[in-house]
Amino acid sequence: MNDTPSRLPLTRLSLILLILALAIIWFGPLGLRHLVSSDEGRYAEMAREMFVTGDWITPRYNGYKYFEKPPLQTWANALTFAWFGIGEWQARLYTALTGFAGVLLVGYTGARVFNAVTGFAVAVILATCPYWNLMGHFNTLDMGLSFWMEVTLCALLLAQRPGLAAREVRLWMWLCWAGMGAAVLSKGLVGLILPGAVLVLYSLVSRDWALWKRLYIGSGLIVFLIVVGPWFALVQLKNPEFFNFFFIVQQFERYLTPAQNRPGAFYYFVPVLIVGFLPWLSIAFQSVRHAVKTPRQPNGFAPVTLLLIWSAFIFLFFSASHSKLLSYTLPIAPAIALVLGLYLPSLTKSQHRMHLIGYAVFLIAAAFGAIFIGRAGSENTPNVLYRAFQEWVWVGIAVAFVVTLFALWLNRKVVLAGAAGLGAAWLLLGTIASTGHDVFGTESSGVKLVPAVKAAMAKLPPDTPFYSIAKLDHTMPFYLGHTMTMVQESDELTFGVQTEPQKWVPTIDAWIKLWDADKYALALMPPDHFDQLEARHVPMHVIARDVRRVIVEKPQPQ
Repeated sequence: MNDTPSRLPLTRLSLILLILALAIIWFGPLGLRHLVSSDEGRYAEMAREMFVTGDWITPRYNGYKYFEKPPLQTWANALTFAWFGIGEWQARLYTALTGFAGVLLVGYTGARVFNAVTGFAVAVILATCPYWNLMGHFNTLDMGLSFWMEVTLCALLLAQRPGLAAREVRLWMWLCWAGMGAAVLSKGLVGLILPGAVLVLYSLVSRDWALWKRLYIGSGLIVFLIVVGPWFALVQLKNPEFFNFFFIVQQFERYLTPAQNRPGAFYYFVPVLIVGFLPWLSIAFQSVRHAVKTPRQPNGFAPVTLLLIWSAFIFLFFSASHSKLLSYTLPIAPAIALVLGLYLPSLTKSQHRMHLIGYAVFLIAAAFGAIFIGRAGSENTPNVLYRAFQEWVWVGIAVAFVVTLFALWLNRKVVLAGAAGLGAAWLLLGTIASTGHDVFGTESSGVKLVPAVKAAMAKLPPDTPFYSIAKLDHTMPFYLGHTMTMVQESDELTFGVQTEPQKWVPTIDAWIKLWDADKYALALMPPDHFDQLEARHVPMHVIARDVRRVIVEKPQPQ
């Protein structure tokens, strides 16, 4: 193996052009897909309601109090709507910005803590691994949480570099504490508990107790409280029921019990990380072995040990949880990228060439495997949609294969150029395939029904009630710009319904009485409920329908 280079073979202009190219690929597709259930529709609608109501303290979803998560992303999305209008790319902008900023931050950290070549390699790895770049294009909370936890991690690493003046250490550590505060405002106590536990474990494993003298705990806690304190105090004052639901039910019961009905085996996240880091998977074992041998800094701090503990502990923490979603382990992606990027530049051209050939062969196999996509289908998602998506996947694989061949040519000159080419191949594959996913999003979002429903709404008084019967539709309230009164089933709005019971209708029979009494009214319901109500001769005029929902209005006397 050759000596690891430390100087980046790129001019400043070349680096800027690469960042601009990444920005175009990263931000360009944000508005090419419709919002999908449930997260994208939910968080877009929460921000829309915050923006139109002007209530920045009490988050609401579909008109009901919604305290499952803190409001940082809702604030950001509401501001985006205020500045750029309400729309799909605007709803994804904060997520995309935090994902993109995470790439730049991890590259900067790699360059400052290790060297410029490592920084470039780390940024390439994080930007192009499917886990990070795909999650950076869906409106969910986990990318925002992961970015602020990355700020926490990277600021700590930057603060502990040897030879820094005390003022610089203090400023970086204040940023670290502020990052923890923003992480708490993003998704709750995990933003504080996980970094704190990692730090304790690191100290025990490395026996680095001197680190605690450089954490600026006193002033850092003040910074942390300045970030998190105001909202928690204000929301509790306005909503006395907040504390119990947010901290006890959502933060502890959610983790310790299967109440959220999101089960998964202990190894649930293993395939997530395998697929999520596919273009760099072939150097994973060597990277960990290389990391273990990396010496400490002259001041006794071991940054690579901290990265390994960060990755392992957070992975195990969420693996042990009773509630699992694909995105939960995303906060370990920057740490993994740093470990992989530390090793990648040490590969020789011939070694990296074998990796590139392996991925080219893998893409050929993936093209044959995509045949099975065209055989899937169900009543709600017919086969024709899968076949349309299959074409996008094949185009993505073809582009990735061609770019991988180009990467083989680049590798003849510089290993990092070949690595950037491989990363570009997978970035383009993910971008094309995820854009093609809109064949499903168009149908599931109900956006095709919107023109007909809005036309009907325009003819009715603004205060016309809109009922949602036995179904919480996560996208239609956003696209229609109108909240709905829940009927019979409260779904995830149970807390809001219990807090404000006057805002919902507990039974179908009670709704029928209201429907009969209303002069004007609208309702959304599943097709089977429409059939049942029609059999009971409930007067309804169908405005629009698809396989997932039927939207009706109260017929007017002729």
